Amino acid sequence: MSALATLRRTADRIDRQTPAHRDRAVDGLRALALVAVPTGHWLLGGFTLDADGALHNASPLSAFGALAPASWILQMLGVFFLVGGYASALSYGRRTGSTASWLKGRAVRLGRPVLGVTAVWALAAPVLYAAGVPEATLRTAATLVVQPLWFVGVYAVVTALTPYCVRAAHRLGGWAAAPLLASVAAVDFLRYGPFADSVPSWLSLLNILPGWLFAYQLGVSWGEGRVGRRGGWLLLAGGTALFAVLLVVFHYPASMVGVPGAPRTNSHPPSLLVLALAAGQSGAAVLLRDRLARLLARPALWGPVVVVNLCAMTVLCWHQTAMLAAAVPGSFAGAVAGLTTAPDSLGWIAARLAWMPVFAVLLVVIARYARRFESAPRPGRKGAAVRRTVAGVLAAGFAVFALGLA
Repeated sequence: MSALATLRRTADRIDRQTPAHRDRAVDGLRALALVAVPTGHWLLGGFTLDADGALHNASPLSAFGALAPASWILQMLGVFFLVGGYASALSYGRRTGSTASWLKGRAVRLGRPVLGVTAVWALAAPVLYAAGVPEATLRTAATLVVQPLWFVGVYAVVTALTPYCVRAAHRLGGWAAAPLLASVAAVDFLRYGPFADSVPSWLSLLNILPGWLFAYQLGVSWGEGRVGRRGGWLLLAGGTALFAVLLVVFHYPASMVGVPGAPRTNSHPPSLLVLALAAGQSGAAVLLRDRLARLLARPALWGPVVVVNLCAMTVLCWHQTAMLAAAVPGSFAGAVAGLTTAPDSLGWIAARLAWMPVFAVLLVVIARYARRFESAPRPGRKGAAVRRTVAGVLAAGFAVFALGLA
């Protein structure tokens, strides 16, 4: 009872300290998208254990194609880019300095946590190897750690395009995102259509920027007041219809995440199916905004949203480490159901669901210390430049290892 009372008092304090102009609905959407990232990776990712006791990546989607609809719910990067564009449009409009200083501040806030997690792993990897962790396990871990970090680079690029997105929103409103949709559709036609055999494989890379900029541009237009309820209904209906057509008529892969061994993937780089899902999700977000704001007026619901938003980059950068903090020690125990056993049975799914709270607790513990990487260093702190240089060198070394270049 005392713990519940403490939580209630904390939630009430957070609620009182929240500025009246704070858009709770947008923060709630961001928190929802953030929570979906570790949930999806923990549920749809697994390991196998080889004869030498090393861990290798595996996915239950290889054995259970029926789980693909779960990825439609858990793939919420479209919502994340939507609210990112919305928040950037408002922040850009309120800036007091130059555009360059605004962009620098955004880039630093994104880059600092990434530098932190990769530098820590660069130091931890040799220690773990000396402690008997197989090199194959360390390479698997490195792949998982850097896997979500591609998002940060893409997000930094689209953020740098905010001034142009704002101009496009002023001229075209919500339709400013339509050329991006058309661009991805054209590339998909070339790589999957009748000319697929004569199209170079690198052509798919042309989808990376327009594919993720699509939802961001929608968010900027929303933030500029150019997308309302009518636009929300159009996005929801149009996105849902396009999603269904691509699945049923054009036979796009059902999973929104990569499946080991599958000849095609929707996410890397994004296919037209990703944009269809993002459009539908964006429309739902616009339409549910007022209802969500009313729900988050309750302190008990608003408190967790604030906490998740304050730790956004920590959750993104460290959630795979939380899973590895259980799996790597577990590999020394042999086959542990739902942790180191192959994800090819209903028993594995039940066991993995039981492990999810453990991963969450481990992430909370890690975040208690890793959260400092999201905070700006105190002004005048000595040796800051040296520490940044050392962290950069360590991060670069870890990236080389993770990408298999060493």
